[in-house]
Amino acid sequence: MSFLAGLNDAQRRAVDHHEGPLLVVAGAGSGKTRALTHRIAHLIGEHGADPAQILAVTFTNKAAREMKERLEVLLAQKLAQSQYGQPWSTLPPVDQRQLRSRIYREVSKELWIGTFHALFARMLRYDIDKFKDAEGLSWTKQFSIYDEADAQSLVKEIVTQELQLDPKRFEPKKTRWAISNAKNQGWLPDQLEANAEGQRGKLTANVYRRYRRALAANNALDFDDLLLLPVQLLQQNEQVRSYWHRRFAHVLVDEYQDTNRTQYDLIKLLVTDGKDPQTYNNWSGRSVFVVGDADQSIYSFRAADFTILMGFQEDFGDQAPDDATRTMVKLEENYRSTATILAAANALIANNSERIDKVLRPTRGDGELITLTRCDDEIAEAEAVVHRLRTMEAANPELSWGDMAVLYRTNAQSRSIEESLVRWGIPYIVVGGLRFYDRREIKDLLAYLRLLVNPADTVSLLRVINVPKRGIGKTTIQRLTDAANQLGIPLWDVVSDAEAVRSLGGRSARGLLQFCELLHDLRRQVQEVAPSELIQQVMEKSGYISELIAEGTDEAEERRRNLQELVNAALQYQEENEEGDLEGFLATAALSSDADSKDTAADRVTLMTLHSSKGLEFPVVCLVGLEQGLFPSYRSLDDPASLEEERRLCYVGITRAKERLFLSHASERRLWGGMREAAVPSVFLSELPEALVQGDLPQSGGAALRRERRLERLTRVDRDRPSSAPANAVRRRQAGPAPGRSWSVGDRVTHASFGVGEITHTFGSGEKVSIAVKFAGMGPKILDPRLAPIEPIAADG
Repeated sequence: MSFLAGLNDAQRRAVDHHEGPLLVVAGAGSGKTRALTHRIAHLIGEHGADPAQILAVTFTNKAAREMKERLEVLLAQKLAQSQYGQPWSTLPPVDQRQLRSRIYREVSKELWIGTFHALFARMLRYDIDKFKDAEGLSWTKQFSIYDEADAQSLVKEIVTQELQLDPKRFEPKKTRWAISNAKNQGWLPDQLEANAEGQRGKLTANVYRRYRRALAANNALDFDDLLLLPVQLLQQNEQVRSYWHRRFAHVLVDEYQDTNRTQYDLIKLLVTDGKDPQTYNNWSGRSVFVVGDADQSIYSFRAADFTILMGFQEDFGDQAPDDATRTMVKLEENYRSTATILAAANALIANNSERIDKVLRPTRGDGELITLTRCDDEIAEAEAVVHRLRTMEAANPELSWGDMAVLYRTNAQSRSIEESLVRWGIPYIVVGGLRFYDRREIKDLLAYLRLLVNPADTVSLLRVINVPKRGIGKTTIQRLTDAANQLGIPLWDVVSDAEAVRSLGGRSARGLLQFCELLHDLRRQVQEVAPSELIQQVMEKSGYISELIAEGTDEAEERRRNLQELVNAALQYQEENEEGDLEGFLATAALSSDADSKDTAADRVTLMTLHSSKGLEFPVVCLVGLEQGLFPSYRSLDDPASLEEERRLCYVGITRAKERLFLSHASERRLWGGMREAAVPSVFLSELPEALVQGDLPQSGGAALRRERRLERLTRVDRDRPSSAPANAVRRRQAGPAPGRSWSVGDRVTHASFGVGEITHTFGSGEKVSIAVKFAGMGPKILDPRLAPIEPIAADG
């Protein structure tokens, strides 16, 4: 069996590339995961690569698991032929399991496959003690990983308690974001301070400095540290860098367009051992293989920089033209969507200038035309969407509710759609709700577990010291904390000192002593029992479960079920990691992301933002809210680069659809603050070929009535004007300037309600033109000149 069998020409060239750099430009639905897994199998099976020398970076933990599973099956299939002389599919289940187990022991277990954060957290478990900090801070290999809630809590304490700043004027959340942004640029507090503007910037740098010290005192790292510290460690320690460079001869990176500068630095340091990529030429037995698509780069708000992918050929490649290069392959055959959907996506994204030229080629038939629906408002839009879904489900027995998705730009748009689904009794799920590991009871149990591994973790200690209630009051906790701070030691050192507790604990002393005895008892079990059993012991011995049972409410029962699911998560971790210990499980829990919990179901319509839809596909997709200012967003209107990212987001949404794509927009929408405003169709709609899009049937009677009332209001405005106004004033205001003249940026106009304003943007052309107008005392208004009561003001007026 050849690992090149069944691949198309472009996939085969990518998989068969053995040594040196290669950029794989992989369009949506073009089989990039297939290329990645076949490449790893080809390196091991055909080139004799040691699995321990392969590092594969994925965008989510879920993608890492799927890649491992596919790889195990691929290798087991070849093993079946050589060992049993027959295809894998014909073997009895017991033999299949035996082969999979062998592949796991010999290959999967040795491979490093995971997200940037997971892989480099693992690296730090080996070498963090070798890191030399400029301030002399240090961490041990038992460090905790703080999630975003933990990090924000620590920053808030510094802002409000240590520095006693007004949290309304100096928001902890914004400060935390500024610190994260600095880390993503590779800045330490001194660099942030040097680049800061004004007193606020200096204060932020001070908070950052104190925050790092607090993390070190807790022997904890946040998500950004899991990338920043390895970069600094590899830069400063040649011996450590050389070891990992030799260890990972083959580096593969998926979703390369979503990397940030810190991640890029890590790849360069590992691949070239700190040397300049443009001059590095020691590729014997080595490779760097990156897969991505600039057209699907939609995470700039997370510091992702798609220009890193655009610059790969300059940095690592041969810099030859696309049709002559040997260091770039384009995957353009799409196996997901109909030809009509792909043609629309290609036409849309062609309007972007910052991209690597490629065209998705269909492997399926034309399919149905894209349906565009213009609705009266967001309520009518929701009803129209649900009507479409009901019609599709009734007319297509092979479709289930789980085959359908509604995508929108912002979470707030889900409300009206949810209400309509409820009215019609259609099951649905909203992706992007509270993450499993963010639930209160889960964070409580994880805090107990983190304390068992890392007693210096004061944040976790304070979370559970009185959970469930042990009669330990806030005054006592503050007294113990003050003592620890004055002595310069971790809070646990005070709490676990029986004499100190008796001296400072007062009436809380008994509860504190019982708490310490509990933790000492559990700590003795850490090396003896599996994580799942330890979780059970924590739940039972702490009294957490008995308190929930005693509470006897539906909410308490739901929380108890969530805790049982945490046990299940630990069991799954143990199945996937034969030698999995508590530290490993805690790292897995801490590094799980929203992207790992995109819970879609066979019997429920999926509602999600466009950002959340990345990596998914559905037979039926409804993309709603295609209006200027909503999608694309207001923030992108003044920034061409932001507008291109919004267009990429629309491209991602369109290419989620396999069979049918429904687009919709509203004529007016209730926006923030409760006011209704006229809405203008998105510029993206005018960029779709008309031949691929069909309009909708006439709107309902209620919608028509509301439309007549709007027209009546416009007519009334005209009727109330002086009689000297021309008889066709309403028609002229709806038609725009006189023939031969067009709307232009800088033109001044007058609006019946908003007064005088100036045009700041124009969208579309001809009869499809829309304009953005800045009126005094209010934000920009995006108007359809054919409907809005506006008139141009002569230049000399």
